[in-house]
Amino acid sequence: MIRIDAVTKRYDDGTVAVDRLSLDIPDGAITVLVGPSGCGKTTTLRMINRMVEPTEGGILLDGADIRQQPVNSLRRSMGYVIQNAGLFQHRTILDNIATVPRLLGWSKQKARGRAAELMERVGLDASLAKRYPYQLSGGQQQRVGVARALAADPPVLLMDEPFSAVDPVVRKGLQDELLRIQDELGKTIVFVTHDIDEAIKLGTMVAVLREGGRLAQFAPPAELLSAPADAFVEDFLGADRGIRRLSFFPSDALELATAPLVPLDADADRLAAAADAPYLLVTDADGRPLGWAEPGAPLDRDRLLDHGRPFRPGTDSLRTALDGAVLSPTGWAVAVDGDGRAVGVVSQQAVGEAIRAAHGRAGAEAKAAR
Repeated sequence: MIRIDAVTKRYDDGTVAVDRLSLDIPDGAITVLVGPSGCGKTTTLRMINRMVEPTEGGILLDGADIRQQPVNSLRRSMGYVIQNAGLFQHRTILDNIATVPRLLGWSKQKARGRAAELMERVGLDASLAKRYPYQLSGGQQQRVGVARALAADPPVLLMDEPFSAVDPVVRKGLQDELLRIQDELGKTIVFVTHDIDEAIKLGTMVAVLREGGRLAQFAPPAELLSAPADAFVEDFLGADRGIRRLSFFPSDALELATAPLVPLDADADRLAAAADAPYLLVTDADGRPLGWAEPGAPLDRDRLLDHGRPFRPGTDSLRTALDGAVLSPTGWAVAVDGDGRAVGVVSQQAVGEAIRAAHGRAGAEAKAAR
């Protein structure tokens, strides 16, 4: 565990970047530092690997004061990922990833073998190994940065706004990739971001910092959204924190209607059985959704309404289900299995009832825990 104990960073001009910050960062989890500009997020991160030295207080790594360790060995024991990856432009991708193992004395063959393994782990094609950073996209370069940070298998990974310079689609993919890698490796990750959505998605624990480097709240994302500590945290979370909170409510309790599902080649009896449904979800021969049709209208594939974004019950959250219903032209969300086959539909009303029930359960659990 990393313990930040009453740490202050004060510069010579009197500026206080971090003010008596205390945090216990758990092992094997992603702890996110989030807050507005000037709140000391990056300064705190850099004090963990002694790129910045604290003015007061101390930082312990597994009970040992990091100031008692040689700074070079400390930094090599921690992976470090920054915005724009910070790659060596004159080295190939394989050699960029192999940098730290080579510094630790690994043979070139062993280091490159490790780099090749990590390319596969972070989703980089082996054909990119001999290319140079300028020949890769921004998202690919960030994957290289993550692979390089993991190369020597460090127990701690420090990430300073690593995905902020890429577009939203690539950013989502990188976030998903990080969660997948973390699920496999279980590293202790300290992640800095200014984006509350990113913090909520990635964080096991989230530390919200105010300007001046003071801690406003440290809590799991669900607790942060349900019970902000004060007006500052509430304002920082934004007006839609209730919608974000739905990401922590599972969709497996939704009651799905199957009567509206009809294949494109449905006969008259099948159509009659679904006559009471406000809309019909038309599927192909494999059961995958094609679009919506009104009862009584011919099942013309070219005239179907878009079926919207489907969700997977039990895998996706109530937020995803609600999003599917809101975006659907019919007000109904489509549920699919892992192979994309339709397993039912659910209305906005039914999702709303499930949300109220989930809030009730969460309130009862919180009350019982007091």
